[in-house]
Amino acid sequence: MKALVFHGSGKSAWEQIADPALQEATDAIIRVDATTICGTDLHILKGDVPEVRPGTVLGHEAVGEVVEAGSDVRGVRPGERVLVSCITACGRCRFCREGAYGQCRGGGGWILGHLINGTQAEYVRVPYADLSVHPLPGAVDSKDAVLLADILPTAYEVGVLNGRVRPGDTVVVVGAGPIGLAAIATARLYTPEKIIAVDLAPSRLEAAKRLGADAVAAAGEEAEQLVADLTEGLGADVVIEAVGVPESFEACMRMVRPGGHVANVGVHGKPATLHLEDLWIKNVTITTGLVDTHSTPTLLRMMAAGRLPAASMVTHTFPLDHMEEAYDVFSQAADTGALKVVLGGQQHDALAVRVP
Repeated sequence: MKALVFHGSGKSAWEQIADPALQEATDAIIRVDATTICGTDLHILKGDVPEVRPGTVLGHEAVGEVVEAGSDVRGVRPGERVLVSCITACGRCRFCREGAYGQCRGGGGWILGHLINGTQAEYVRVPYADLSVHPLPGAVDSKDAVLLADILPTAYEVGVLNGRVRPGDTVVVVGAGPIGLAAIATARLYTPEKIIAVDLAPSRLEAAKRLGADAVAAAGEEAEQLVADLTEGLGADVVIEAVGVPESFEACMRMVRPGGHVANVGVHGKPATLHLEDLWIKNVTITTGLVDTHSTPTLLRMMAAGRLPAASMVTHTFPLDHMEEAYDVFSQAADTGALKVVLGGQQHDALAVRVP
C-alpha cells in the first residue's frame, strides 16, 4: 500500500510499504476512505514529539471500511463503514474503566501515528477495534465524519467540558484554527452570553464569525482590551487556549476573571511561564488534557441530526494520493486560508446495514 511515512525531523514521503496485518484477535484492518491532517502532525514533523520513530506512518483520524476483523471483535464486521478514533482504548485498565481512554495503560491511548502506524495511508490496523472504531450511518458524509475522529471531541472535552462553560458565560477562544473553531461550535451548545475569538489571521477570524463567535480580535493588546471592555474589566469566565505557544497561554491567564477557568487544548513544544505571583490569589482553575473521546457517540448523533456545523470547517479536499500537496497547503495556512483539509471523502447515500 501507499502511506505517508515519517523519516525524521522535517522529512516525510508518500511511499510504498507493506500492507498491515492482524496482530491480535482484537484488531481490525480498515481501508481508509477519508483522512485528514492535524496540527499535531506538524508538531511531529518539526521534531516536537520525539516518541515518534522514523519509519512510522503518520495520522490518527480516518473514516473507512472494515476489510478484516480479528476473532474477538464483536462490534463491527467486514464491509461496515466506520469512524476511526484518534484514541485507542483497551477497555480493561483503570483509566479505561473511568472513561479516561486517552490515558489507557493497556496498550491504547494516543498510539495511531504516534507509537504505531497511523491513518494517512490506504489501510490501517486499529487495535482494540470494539472500543476504538464507531459504526457510521451512511447519511453522514465522510469528510464531515472524519472531524469526529479528533478535533470535535478534543475541543468539546478538553476545551468546553474541562473549562466548564455554562449558560450566560463569556468565553474567549484563543486560536481560531480547526480546534479553536470546533471549540466555538461546541461551546455554543451551552448558550454562553458571548464568545470572543482571538487570532492573528483575518481569514480565521471570519471563519470564527461564521461558526458563531460574537466578537473577534487580533491577538495581542487589542484582544485583551476587547475582553476587558466587554466584561467591564472583570475578565472572561472561560478562556480556551487553542494555539500551543507560550505567548498565547500567558495571554489566556491575563484575560480570565478571578474564579474563572483556563482550559489548555494547544500542543506545547516549549515551556510557558506560570505567573503564580499574580495568580495565587485569583482562584483560577487551569486544566490540561489529552482527549478521551468518550463524547464521540454523542457528537456523532448530533452530527447525524444536523446539529454540528462540520462542513464549514473543511476548506480543502484532495485525493488520498495527493498527501504531500495537502501537507504543503495545510502547513502554509496563513497564505492558503486552510482550516481543515480532507483527503478522500466519498459520499454515501444509503444507511449502513450491520450484519449480526
